[in-house]
Amino acid sequence: MNVTERAALDLGTELLEARGAPAAAARLQAGVLVEAELKGHPSHGLQRLPRLLARIERGLADPRAEGRGHWRAEALYEVDGENGLGPVVAMAALARLNERVAASGLALAAIRNSNHLGMLAYYVEQVAAAGRIGVAISSSEALVHPFGGTRAMLGTNPIAIAVPAGARPLVVDLATSVVSMGKIHHYAAAGRPIPEGWARDADGLPTTDAASARHGAIAPFGEAKGYGLGIALELLVSAIAGSPPAPEVRGTLDANSVCNKGDILLVIEPSAAPGVAAGLAAYLDAVRASPAADPVRPVRIPGDDASRRRARALEDGFEIDSRLWGELNALRIRAPSHLEG
Repeated sequence: MNVTERAALDLGTELLEARGAPAAAARLQAGVLVEAELKGHPSHGLQRLPRLLARIERGLADPRAEGRGHWRAEALYEVDGENGLGPVVAMAALARLNERVAASGLALAAIRNSNHLGMLAYYVEQVAAAGRIGVAISSSEALVHPFGGTRAMLGTNPIAIAVPAGARPLVVDLATSVVSMGKIHHYAAAGRPIPEGWARDADGLPTTDAASARHGAIAPFGEAKGYGLGIALELLVSAIAGSPPAPEVRGTLDANSVCNKGDILLVIEPSAAPGVAAGLAAYLDAVRASPAADPVRPVRIPGDDASRRRARALEDGFEIDSRLWGELNALRIRAPSHLEG
């Protein structure tokens, strides 16, 4: 079935407000999930909302918290998320970075004890919209096996980068695994098999069964290269944010544990030399215009397809599993009494 951005955003906001989230926080959290749907990434969209609501109801996520931070160094802002909603804590931290970056040239936030951020592109796009370079990195539970291994030992450790380049920034958002665990869950919910090579089951054997893959391990992308990048980001986040490594992380995919992963947000002032952004835009257009291996599929820049999907979804609505939409509407209940007030 198709739903509109407005309908999805209103429903998500209503469900979060009913569980104690202030209006602005509820709209922000719902907006991050809906933005993923608009761009064609349901793995990071509304399928995560029932679990988030359960986390709030069980006291594992505080919908009112914005995090508590201090400047550990001139350009390094350290944040205890106080179990707040990931987007709320992250956007509050970005506001502080933007206050500092004009003087320092760059500013970094190290966040721990915050809930799942959702699609990282959302945050770096906000930075790029203000004319700055944005980088976001996050850690997760152990979901990825090492290159040559079979047991999950690394997080999916996604990274997103946005660089201003004329009218539209370059935006890259990817996990260091061949696929996100959210996408595995999306396939499992839809009863679809996953492609070969994506994952292993709990016994370490290759599988195409999405339900089995949820309890196993995902492959790193690009074999040894993705593994190397993934483990480097694993240590980078833990070293800067003070968060534990993947085997000790909980709370991004369950409604039973406090979330203890780490997040890094980096804001950088680009060069003030004249014509830099225009030159980058021209370069991206030249890449798009370069010869395609398949004439009917022109070369695209990362983010181009997501932008096209978003534009269509804003006009026509986006596809959502009718069972999920029904589940969300069934959650339109009065908030549990211990969350009132």
